[in-house]
Amino acid sequence: MKAFTPLRALALTLSTVACAVPAHAGKVLDSVKQKGTLTCGVHTGRAGFALADGNGNWSGLDVDFCRALAAAVLGDADKVKFVPTSAQTRITALQGGEIDVLSRNTTWTFSRDASLGLVWAGVNFYDGQAFIARKRPNLASVKDLGGATICVDSGTTTERTLAEYFRAHKLQYKAVSFDQPEAAQQAFESGRCQAYTADNSALVVLKAKQLKNPDDYAILPELISKEPLGPAVRRGDEEWFAIVKWTLNAMVEAEELGISQANIDQLKASSSEVPIRRFVGTGEDTGKHIGLDKDWSYRIVKAVGNYGDSFERNLGAKSVIKLPRGRMNLWNHGGLLMSPPLR
Repeated sequence: MKAFTPLRALALTLSTVACAVPAHAGKVLDSVKQKGTLTCGVHTGRAGFALADGNGNWSGLDVDFCRALAAAVLGDADKVKFVPTSAQTRITALQGGEIDVLSRNTTWTFSRDASLGLVWAGVNFYDGQAFIARKRPNLASVKDLGGATICVDSGTTTERTLAEYFRAHKLQYKAVSFDQPEAAQQAFESGRCQAYTADNSALVVLKAKQLKNPDDYAILPELISKEPLGPAVRRGDEEWFAIVKWTLNAMVEAEELGISQANIDQLKASSSEVPIRRFVGTGEDTGKHIGLDKDWSYRIVKAVGNYGDSFERNLGAKSVIKLPRGRMNLWNHGGLLMSPPLR
């Protein structure tokens, strides 16, 4: 055992002090506070994820994340400017500083993470590429689509995966690409294409809400890719990255702790459990480590609920889509969602 010298004692003291120093505000956080508004890039319109009604009110899983981030940073979930972005414009909008965060069905891939100057804060939806086709005899698998004309959205990982899958399985096909998902879907429904390929979540929404005769169509059973979707920010601002990352983690952690939009005020007033007190702001101050105040995580759940609240409202049993949680369940309920401990 090493002797406890004065020099070692000083080093230990300095280390402890360094760990206790509150985080500096990053450039993006300073900008957001100065503007008084969070600028969030979202989908141009996909039910369950990001969709504006006739009055311009946005809703969806990705919208809830934007509102949660605004609640954490600005104290008000309504202080969000939603910027609709297409598959072609979403990355450049973030790179160029037009938006503060991208929360738009965007797959976290190696090339995007490593070469585009972006960094992903986590995964809020585990998706996979699938196919929908009009029902017909002997069509039970993607491999039965050999020779088919297939509609696909351009500017997406879907195009590349489609080509790689059909080449690997020695299947012929003709791709018809469209700049807008709506155009691809219309072409598919009109019969111009025999199948349409996109993220499974998009196909579930298409069948549930948009096709005129949904029972005439089948989503084929295979998923031919893994598509982890989540919010992204520009690389280089570690403080902002930490806030965005822990906003997502807080929504997941809240569900695991049993903290919901319905009970958070009761728990804040009466809970004696250390993890819950830490989360609702009556215990240890976690906000100081990411440049926020003590109630940052309380405000997230108060404004939009935990992850499960958001999922069920937008995509699950309480929505018209009624998508099973599946892989979006918590890790201790058979799913893939897990937050690092909030402590």
